[in-house]
Amino acid sequence: MKTSESKPKNQIASTESARLEELFVDGLKDIYWAEKHLAKALVKMSKNATSEELKATFDTHTVQTEEQITRLEQVFEKVGKKAQAKKCAAMEGLIAEAEEIIESTDKGTMVRDCGLIMAAQKVEHYEIASYGTLRNLARTLGQTEVADLLQQTLDEEGQTDQLLTGLAETYVNEEASVE
Repeated sequence: MKTSESKPKNQIASTESARLEELFVDGLKDIYWAEKHLAKALVKMSKNATSEELKATFDTHTVQTEEQITRLEQVFEKVGKKAQAKKCAAMEGLIAEAEEIIESTDKGTMVRDCGLIMAAQKVEHYEIASYGTLRNLARTLGQTEVADLLQQTLDEEGQTDQLLTGLAETYVNEEASVE
């Protein structure tokens, strides 16, 4: 039998769990920053969209994003942490890309809408990845209520992605191709 000065098994599990919880909370801080900044970016995207349907989609998602921010604050409360934001480099880059699309496309064109849909879907896919991972971590940590809240947001992000795809496939891409 090998003897070592390692920690007892339950202490190792406790340390690993603490590290996982720290990673989870860090992920919450990251997506919290992301959502707060996205809410502002969506307003700008709406103002710069050509199609009324795309503007309405961005407006609806702005309201939904504000609700998601409130839901994240509930998540922080449930895990006993203060709601804090940590700069999210990924969302910062995605928002910058959306702004670049606005600057590099002509106002009032479907080409701009096509670009805005592309930028918005990149954001949705980032959020889907983030919320899916956070939901899974919450489940692993035994935070069932938190996982349910994160699942609700994950479902909303998926619906928004499908809505954007529908707009692109229904008419935006086709109209952009003939401008």
